[in-house]
Amino acid sequence: MTPTRPDTLTAAPQRIGTVSLVGAGPGDPELLTVQAIKAIRRATVLLLDSLVGDGVLRYARRSARVIHVGKRGGCASTPQAFIHKLMVAEAQRGETVVRLKGGDPFIFGRGGEEAEHLRDAGIEVRVVNGISSGLAATTALGVPWTHRQHAHGVMLVTGHPGESSTTLDWPTLAAAAAQGLTLVVYMGVQRLAQIQDGLLAALRADTPAALVQHASTAHERRLVTTLGQLTAHAAQAGIGSPAILIVGDVLQGAQALSVATEPMPQRVAI
Repeated sequence: MTPTRPDTLTAAPQRIGTVSLVGAGPGDPELLTVQAIKAIRRATVLLLDSLVGDGVLRYARRSARVIHVGKRGGCASTPQAFIHKLMVAEAQRGETVVRLKGGDPFIFGRGGEEAEHLRDAGIEVRVVNGISSGLAATTALGVPWTHRQHAHGVMLVTGHPGESSTTLDWPTLAAAAAQGLTLVVYMGVQRLAQIQDGLLAALRADTPAALVQHASTAHERRLVTTLGQLTAHAAQAGIGSPAILIVGDVLQGAQALSVATEPMPQRVAI
């Protein structure tokens, strides 16, 4: 039998890995979906957002590499371009990559642009939804986003424009909210005074407003107030990021007001 010459050997094609954009929810590991837990257990590489709850990693395999790629407004953050390159590089090495994000990857989680970049690079992308921090915040107050008597819809907006030069027209959003919509603002604490001024252009000063910081975690803090007193009360209470702002008549619910005024540890009531 004639031995095979080395130059005629065909190298096995390298296996291309996958990337899953996984929503870790608002912080409480018990709020992870079953699908998210399965994805975390399969991962050989975990790219961890800074807002992911500490207990979430209990589901990761011991051999998995955990890379912190924190993204938090007002703090030093990993450049998004670097995260894009890292996801592609790890997948091209054959890794099973999970990009673990706080909340939901498709609600102000930059999941859309990450999915586009990965698909352009020929990488298979999977998306696992998570409970959004905005929903967890209203649930912490005992109220929904929508209500047959108080709120006929909901608007989800960001108070942090990021790299975009586009700024939201808050008076226009306020006019829409005045028609019976709940306004849920992510990443708005640093621009709270500006947001308040814009909303007061079309909403009454006595419109209910609330802030929930670290929703669903042991560090959760709640503030229920009015739009006219929002900035002053937030400063007095020391509410900071990450926090969700909710504005609208849905907060008139008796349960929200009673829960927010109970003397609980780490809870704030004005």
